[in-house]
Amino acid sequence: MRIGIRAHDMERAPIEELVKNINKKGFYCTQLALSKAIYEFNVDKVAMTPGMALYLKQIFAENKVDVAVLGCYLNLGNPNKEQLEKTIEIYKAHIRFASLLGCGVVGTETGAVNEEYKFEEANHSEEALNIFIKNLRPVVECAEKMGVIFAIEPVYSHIVSDIKRARKVLDEIQSPNLQIIFDPVNVLSIHNYKNQDEIVREAFDLLKDDIAIIHAKDFVVEDDRIKSVPAGMGQFNYDLLLKLIKEYKPFIHVLLEDTILENAISVKEFVENKYNQL
Repeated sequence: MRIGIRAHDMERAPIEELVKNINKKGFYCTQLALSKAIYEFNVDKVAMTPGMALYLKQIFAENKVDVAVLGCYLNLGNPNKEQLEKTIEIYKAHIRFASLLGCGVVGTETGAVNEEYKFEEANHSEEALNIFIKNLRPVVECAEKMGVIFAIEPVYSHIVSDIKRARKVLDEIQSPNLQIIFDPVNVLSIHNYKNQDEIVREAFDLLKDDIAIIHAKDFVVEDDRIKSVPAGMGQFNYDLLLKLIKEYKPFIHVLLEDTILENAISVKEFVENKYNQL
């Protein structure tokens, strides 16, 4: 595996120092959300020039850190047409930027059918899924033109809420440039967490050809809800996930989530040790 960490989960530092620190902690890759990780210069859409992309590419290359995911987690289900058009243009800017940065994928979650980007039952409707697919098409077309992989991340509370809906999106779009970020904990809920092994197996049965990135975290059940915690600190079956990764996905980027500086190294070691023991 190529284990990494989100850049904004590191110590806050100028980007050159930040990337050095990622390497020093033994991580091979990162998830880069420009506005969360970089504060010392403008990273808005207007500033996303080829010069900036190539400057960042050089920094990451010098420190032997892959940009596994260029994050752009905006709402492609937004019913506000004006906001949706702005969102699509921001995605296109990230895709163009990624083509020069040389990152693994441009990544996103799959939105909600409201402007607030929050859960409502309508997110799980067929109408919501069709809206998302319609709004996703021009983004994927841009990715195809720029030679970039665009990856969606299923999340239980969002429109693409489970494995079957993710498969439907892939089948409808029919593009080699559309792939999956698989975070198994994100597709769990209080209603299905006891079936976690079945869900993980289903993901590899239906999506394994299209899984480009793994997000690694864990969960506990508190107050009748799922709460995310760092990998190895909850109820998630890492033996099963890592066995499937080892069998099907050698050298895949695995990004730790919900870590803090105090536990990032120990969580990394937990995942590595589990993997090596299999």
